[in-house]
Amino acid sequence: MPEELALAIQQICDEKGLSMDAVKETIEEALAAAFRKDFGDKKTQNIKVEFELKSGDFKVFDIKEVVEDELQEKYEKLREEIEKMKEAGEDITAKLEEMRAKENKKDEKAKEDKEQIEDEEEEEKKFNPRTMISLSEAKQEKKASKIGDELVRKLDVPAEFGRMAAQTAKQVIIQKLREAERNILFEEFKDKVSELIVGTVQRQEGKVVLVDLGSTTAIILPQDQAQGDNYKPGARMKFYVKSVEQTNKGPEILLSRSHPEMLRKLFKLEVPEINSGTVQIKAIARDAGFRSKIAVMAKEENLDPIGSCIGQRGTRVQTIINELSGEKIDVIEWDEDMTKFITNALAPAKILKVDIDEENKTVKALVVEDQYSLAIGKGGQNVRLAAQLVGMRIDVVMEGGEKKEERNEEIEKGEIEEEEVEEVKKEKTKDKEEVKEEK
Repeated sequence: MPEELALAIQQICDEKGLSMDAVKETIEEALAAAFRKDFGDKKTQNIKVEFELKSGDFKVFDIKEVVEDELQEKYEKLREEIEKMKEAGEDITAKLEEMRAKENKKDEKAKEDKEQIEDEEEEEKKFNPRTMISLSEAKQEKKASKIGDELVRKLDVPAEFGRMAAQTAKQVIIQKLREAERNILFEEFKDKVSELIVGTVQRQEGKVVLVDLGSTTAIILPQDQAQGDNYKPGARMKFYVKSVEQTNKGPEILLSRSHPEMLRKLFKLEVPEINSGTVQIKAIARDAGFRSKIAVMAKEENLDPIGSCIGQRGTRVQTIINELSGEKIDVIEWDEDMTKFITNALAPAKILKVDIDEENKTVKALVVEDQYSLAIGKGGQNVRLAAQLVGMRIDVVMEGGEKKEERNEEIEKGEIEEEEVEEVKKEKTKDKEEVKEEK
């Protein structure tokens, strides 16, 4: 029988990924609950069990802390008062409220003196007959007892546990094993937050994607999914661990494929210079599934940060593009000079002039007519990503557009003659006709 028990315990450890100590502790708690159910006194016994894995035998103990006699005396006095009040038919709740109010007044007075506060804190310790024993009682059993010691009494198990006690033990074991399993999973994944992890797409439930991580299942919410990704069951992909939270049902792991930091982690994997720190990613702007921009700089002279990220014939950046389901990536050079950095950020468009308003965090970028649409990008994507990258609002203006804006302001203020107003109106009409032709 002991051998079968040991094999069963070992099997549980292997299946659940638990340590032998954790399972042993669970069995001890279950046996303690069963003993209390059939033979124990819940009010006066603090039951602890020692279980022997090899033999299957166990010992039961009642463990109590040795405390001052005064604590027990106060407890007994209070209990006597409550019993008298019950016999007299008095309102016990009201009396207890009155006693608490008196204690609160004492606390307020005690706050005036630090020494009194410390005394009050010591007196706050209340006697618990289940976990404590007075010094005088402890000395009757063990003469060498002193305050703070543990008095251990060995208890006998008078008979076999009954059906209800066995059921209680079973429930405790199941609950404790589940808790231990959840804690192990939480400890395993809590340190992986903000890291990349490889998982297998399990299935989709509505708009939520479930990912198998081996020992547990994680989820990807709709806002964390990237356009262009095919979450086909069985597909192995890399995911960014967004958060890990402990819940009643176990750890809840949220993954992401759209987080900007995923790009940093992928470049760290593929580019040795970034992993070693000789090339740094200074800023990231991402429109997940469509296009991204990253700003890089080299810490060493004569090192090309853009070439390092792209790799020979684009092999390094292409590996990342493939992982992100074809998402385009622009690698630009970061510069301390904000004008140069903004110019680089708006690439591939050529910028004639950059005006920066530091106070309002706005930028006006001047381009020639044929570079305007390139600077804006499809649906304003290029200028939007550039603005995210530099942390400022960017307005792209065509060459000559500034003069028209100034003249419109002068007309509104009445600073131009009527003949000039008519000329400006003709120019506006001409512009509208050109736009119609283009459409």
